[in-house]
Amino acid sequence: MKNDSTICAIATSPGNGAIAVIRLSGPEAISITETLFKSIIKGKKLHLQKANTIHFGSMILNETLIDEVLVAVFLGPHSYTGEDVVEISCHGSKYIQQQILFALTFLGAKMAEPGEYTMRAFMNGKMDLSQAEAVADLISSESAAAHKMAINQMRGGFSKEISILREQLVSFSSLIELELDFSEEDVEFANRDALKQLISHIKDIIEKLVKSFALGNVIKNGVPVAIVGRPNVGKSTLLNILLKEDKAIVSEIAGTTRDTIEDVITIEGIQFRFTDTAGIRKTTDTIESLGIDRTFAKITQSRIILLLVDATQTESDIEKQIEEINPAIDQELIIVYNKIDLYDKQSASNITSTLFSQSHPVVNLSAKLQLHTDKLISLLLNTIENKDFSQTDVVVSNARHYEALNKALEASVRVSDGLSSSLTTDFIAMDIRAILHFLGEITGEISTDEILGSIFSKFCIGK
Repeated sequence: MKNDSTICAIATSPGNGAIAVIRLSGPEAISITETLFKSIIKGKKLHLQKANTIHFGSMILNETLIDEVLVAVFLGPHSYTGEDVVEISCHGSKYIQQQILFALTFLGAKMAEPGEYTMRAFMNGKMDLSQAEAVADLISSESAAAHKMAINQMRGGFSKEISILREQLVSFSSLIELELDFSEEDVEFANRDALKQLISHIKDIIEKLVKSFALGNVIKNGVPVAIVGRPNVGKSTLLNILLKEDKAIVSEIAGTTRDTIEDVITIEGIQFRFTDTAGIRKTTDTIESLGIDRTFAKITQSRIILLLVDATQTESDIEKQIEEINPAIDQELIIVYNKIDLYDKQSASNITSTLFSQSHPVVNLSAKLQLHTDKLISLLLNTIENKDFSQTDVVVSNARHYEALNKALEASVRVSDGLSSSLTTDFIAMDIRAILHFLGEITGEISTDEILGSIFSKFCIGK
């Protein structure tokens, strides 16, 4: 992948706006811009200006004024891509943006592909592959937690963890490979006890990173929460209260909700994706049956299930509903006793079932009166807190990294088992190479054009 061309693209969001930024990167970024740019200061030339400076003037093509602009000059290798970079800030008219792009491409620049700027930054050693992927996560972050996680990864928190693991293993790997060269001599250069300790240490860290993906994926994509239960238990009312708007129709008529209704809210920096579902019951209504089918589909897709029940329902009835929804092992089930406002205070405080308080979290509330809904929110936040991870720990959120870590973990287990069973050096060396390979895939030390093309094609144009 040669970076000998100069690329250009609009770096700001598409459409009209107060300003737009057009970015160029490559060996001719400054000279192409200079052909069009006329500084307000007579005789000023861009190629003679210092790095990281901004200049005011006009963009002129064929003696026709396109716009008055600000031009920022960044000189390689001290730029985002590691190349000469120019950023043109113009007025946000679509016409102006297109005219400037036309002029730049007419003079030899080519339109950038999705993610090409960040790919050049990676190719020029400005960041590793995991940091490059974090750029896309940062752009798409919609909550404080997702933003913080992406920032940590972009600054190299995850890369540092992986690099340390690889460095620790490389020295032993070289000794193991040396043993293969002297296989007929029957000698050992690598201390097997020290290697066992190192592999055990690496395996523990990789296991922790793999486990962190469950948390990282939730932070990145939001927590899917399904609100389920019998018809007319207050599911739509609860959704409206949580969203603080009348999103779902509320009626005393059972079966009002016949399709799933979804929306997203952010609570203390974490995104929750709530889904109000059709009430579960036997029905001959074709449309309602389709809605109930969608309810069960949403249950399987959710990480948290809020089972809303009337406060008067018996434990046997609730057990039957739990059997119907059949939550998976990795799903959190919260039983919500609703409509406690219909009972006196003394009986309402004793509604909580002893049976279910031992096996599932329970909360008593009145969605209609917004009573104790704060306790439900606390429960929701508690379900995504992982006691094994602190705020300073590295959290994995990328599915590609998760897959590579799993493969590295499998290889480390094979090395550990091989050392315990005195497996021959050539098999141990093969598995050590596998660990190094999969860890290297994460940071891009080992990569292919196919992998890079797949990763950067998901970026927006201009980044």
